[in-house]
Amino acid sequence: MRYKVLEAGELADGGKRIVKVKEMEIGIFRIDGRYYAWRNLCPHAAAPICAGTLRGTRLPSGVYDYQFGLENQVLRCPWHGWEFDLTSGRHLAQGSKAKLRGYPVEADETGIYVVIGD
Repeated sequence: MRYKVLEAGELADGGKRIVKVKEMEIGIFRIDGRYYAWRNLCPHAAAPICAGTLRGTRLPSGVYDYQFGLENQVLRCPWHGWEFDLTSGRHLAQGSKAKLRGYPVEADETGIYVVIGD
């Protein structure tokens, strides 16, 4: 089922909003013009993950070669600092299988919608 969560153009690029759909809190993020929706529960300890900060992170690189990337695409958990890629929902720790629970987002001139199966 499709649920309207925001008006069209209501969320600026790089922005986030926490909404409630079917008694669930869901974070809506806009990154490089695309929308992402993630359940507001960290898979580590059920923290309100979407209340965390948006930032970048260090990329894999050689010794003493520190490269920064993914600016405003990394969501950091406010409780324990776990970091997740907002475009895939994957935890950034090497070898981790942890992932945020996501939902499809549809955007058109009438609004921003989250699609949740019933």
